[in-house]
Amino acid sequence: MLIGPLHYLPWLINDVIESRVSLKRIQSFLDLEELDPSTYYSSQGMEDPNSYLEIKQGSFQWDHPQKAEDTAADEGSKETSKSTEKDTDGMDLEKKGTGVLKLSNLNLCVGRGRLVGVIGCVGSGKSSLLSAITAEMTHTGGSISVSDLMSGFGLVPQEAWVQHATLRDNVLFGTEFIAKRYRAVIEACALKDDIKSLPAGDLTEIGENGVTLSGGQKARVALARAVYQDKDLYLLDDPMAAVDAHVGAHIFSQCIMGLLKNKTRILCTHHTKYLQEADLVIVMEGGVIRNAGHPTVILENKDLLAAAQHNGPGVREGGNSPGEEEEEAELWTRKEDGKLVEEEEQVTGMVKFKVYQAYWNAIGCSLATSVLVAMVLTQASRRIADWWLSYWVSHSHSYEAFNSSSSTENITSTHAEVPMTEMNLTGADNPMFYLGIYGGIVGANSIFMLFRAFLFAYGGLCAAKTIHNGLLSSIWKAPVSFFDTTPIGRIINRFSSDTHTIDNNLPDVLCRFLSFLFGTVGTLVLVCYGIPWFSVVLIPIFILYSCIQNYYRKTSRQLGRIESVTMSPIYAHFSETLAGLPTIRALRATERFRLENAAKLEANQRIRFCGFSVRIWLAVCLDLLTAVIIATVAVTAVLGRQYQTLSPGLVGLVLSSTLSISYHLQEVVAVFTELEKKMVSLERVEQYIKDLPSENQQGRLQVAPSWPQHGQVSFKNVSFAYRPSLPNALNGVTFDLQPAEKLGIVGRTGSGKSSLFQVLFRLVEIQSGQVTIDGVDIAHLSLEELRSKLAIIPQDPFLFIGSIRENLDPTGRFSDKDLWVVLEKCHLQSVVESLGGLQAQAGEKGRKFSVGQRQLVCLARAMLTGAKVLCIDEATASVDMATDRLLQRTIRQEFAASTVLTIAHRLDTIMDSDRVLVMSSGQAAELASPKELLEDPTSLFYGLVNKGNNSTDRAG
Repeated sequence: MLIGPLHYLPWLINDVIESRVSLKRIQSFLDLEELDPSTYYSSQGMEDPNSYLEIKQGSFQWDHPQKAEDTAADEGSKETSKSTEKDTDGMDLEKKGTGVLKLSNLNLCVGRGRLVGVIGCVGSGKSSLLSAITAEMTHTGGSISVSDLMSGFGLVPQEAWVQHATLRDNVLFGTEFIAKRYRAVIEACALKDDIKSLPAGDLTEIGENGVTLSGGQKARVALARAVYQDKDLYLLDDPMAAVDAHVGAHIFSQCIMGLLKNKTRILCTHHTKYLQEADLVIVMEGGVIRNAGHPTVILENKDLLAAAQHNGPGVREGGNSPGEEEEEAELWTRKEDGKLVEEEEQVTGMVKFKVYQAYWNAIGCSLATSVLVAMVLTQASRRIADWWLSYWVSHSHSYEAFNSSSSTENITSTHAEVPMTEMNLTGADNPMFYLGIYGGIVGANSIFMLFRAFLFAYGGLCAAKTIHNGLLSSIWKAPVSFFDTTPIGRIINRFSSDTHTIDNNLPDVLCRFLSFLFGTVGTLVLVCYGIPWFSVVLIPIFILYSCIQNYYRKTSRQLGRIESVTMSPIYAHFSETLAGLPTIRALRATERFRLENAAKLEANQRIRFCGFSVRIWLAVCLDLLTAVIIATVAVTAVLGRQYQTLSPGLVGLVLSSTLSISYHLQEVVAVFTELEKKMVSLERVEQYIKDLPSENQQGRLQVAPSWPQHGQVSFKNVSFAYRPSLPNALNGVTFDLQPAEKLGIVGRTGSGKSSLFQVLFRLVEIQSGQVTIDGVDIAHLSLEELRSKLAIIPQDPFLFIGSIRENLDPTGRFSDKDLWVVLEKCHLQSVVESLGGLQAQAGEKGRKFSVGQRQLVCLARAMLTGAKVLCIDEATASVDMATDRLLQRTIRQEFAASTVLTIAHRLDTIMDSDRVLVMSSGQAAELASPKELLEDPTSLFYGLVNKGNNSTDRAG
């Protein structure tokens, strides 16, 4: 009776320890300070009844000064309830007194219906000012008052956040559809033409993180969402940064000065031309308001403008929703019905044998065989020990003598006092003979059990490592189209819930199943050995048992699959909510998202409850079946003993074994079904390992380590479509770039600009044509070799979790001196020094830096590579004009000997290019020097420049 409890004692201790750690982490999270609007905002009314927002001597910072030390010391406090922007890395920096942006002594009064412009250098605190207004920062002093706090704010963050939903649902954001207002908002935000190009119009599904939209389209969707909510205060963080000049002018005139003309607006921007019509212009510098006044005063003061556009020693400018990599909005990922992401595939029926075989192979054939042998030896030795006890009882002569003397009551006190070892007992009459053999069997059983436990644990580790590496490898090798059409929640589900099941639960359940299976077989063998004709009764019992377990398994197995599928929406919704938390809170949609999350959780919990219910049903059925078995064995044993056909020891062995058969039978079915449910996780992971499409990693050519030496790039009649059913994204594109040539690439959204970069990096494979670099066909190179020799500065910069050094030099090839040199050239030296040096943490997705500073870090990273081919995708859209000019000069100097391809919305950034490539409908429409194209009034480039200049004039 002690074997079972003792077997589970180590697992119980482990569960208690893990539960304690989890509870401490949860408690640490719950103990974090929560946002309380009643204490953040002043309860006193406005001094000026015409004011909508007032800040008096306001001081704000990103990290709580008192919680920093405690939080850094407690692992469980790494999460935060205030904002995803505030992490423990920042708290550590606060404790050291470095790297945390503070807004100090802010005095601001914004009247109703006024337009306030905010300018300043990169990292000066513009975005943080908006975050302070929306309570995303810690309020450390002064007061802040808002006229109508309950209505929320129309927040448009610099890094636009969009939901995985249709374009219309993104704009409505849970509110009622009013056709007239909706059309007005779409027109004002310049989305009308974009919607026309979508296969299902505004009902087209937008991919996760807006992957099917360009940066400009995402910004306009985010703006339309805020405008449609009809708030009284709008906080606009440079919404025109990622759009063409004429589109930006349209947004300013039709939206900001049109639909929102009677609203209170705070506009952060690097484009000072838009601020001529502002009522007030604020100059931010180092987290303080350096100056404020009428546009005619501020914008005409050259000293103030120079300070505002100088890239000073800024630090982290937070308050932005984390953005994902933005891609050019091609129609390749869209389906005619507007559906982008298909429902997650759900397998039905039994778990296939190949899934079990996959786990066997992951463990290793030799190791898995050893585990089974150890399992058989463990159960065999245990049953032999039980049998030996019964044999001892039945065949010991001393037992018979003792029994006989007891019956005649002739046991004398003298005889009782004689030690057993001094009695004249030899061989089979000596109890030590039986005890010695029993001890040997039990010792062997202990050794086999220890051997089995070690092999099982080691096998589980080997399988977990092999399966995880296989899953990770398949994800790394998956094409970009897979990530565009697969919600991140599905991928996270594989790496979290499914992997946890395979690592922790599957080995335990498999061990339990094999133990119960062999234990049940051993018990039945003993019963049939003691009562041979019980095997006849066992046949109908086995048939009934099989019917019950088959019926239960089908239900429970499918419930397990449904439960796994219902986990993915929870992960996806949670991830999406965290990404857009500042926007959700500002628009006062917190309760709606909480209810949506609760609904997804409830759907999952309903399935779990059904699983518990069917297991209880199984227990009742098996208990009834076991009662029949026990009754049959008991009656048979009593009759057998009555007619002297069974020995007492054998009767005791049979009855004691039968009493445990109820537990064993129930556990065999329950644990096997549980094993199938756990195997569903392996089944889902194996789908990714075996069935996921993979990029062609290998190459047929070996090039010299110094390749490419010149940087000559050639596209020859290149055509491709992202999917066979979609039109070509590039159609017969042909052009040649000479070594060190600088090429500007322009064109409307969807014209194929970013597709050129995707082809160059082989993120997609072309259908026809050829792309060569220094005469080498890139299709014949390995992806690692090709991509390691190219450099790119993306439109939306991406930084990894880790130190600044690791982000600049992931492979560790360069010295600290080399890193500081490129940081100085990118005007980041003072910023990195303020954060604590190269070993300072960049934060999740580089949140220690403002968006503009992240782009500078990406530039520094590209400069370190010394690549002969550099691709720039509007990398300076989020920096001020002065910094932009400095960066353009740096790029020209550092990459003078490299071929540079630049996609640009700001046409002035490519006017010094050697040639300009104008893309239109996937074709190279024009290719010539900027001067030649501007001299031709019929050229597309001339039209783009002229249209942008006219729009800028109207905006100014």
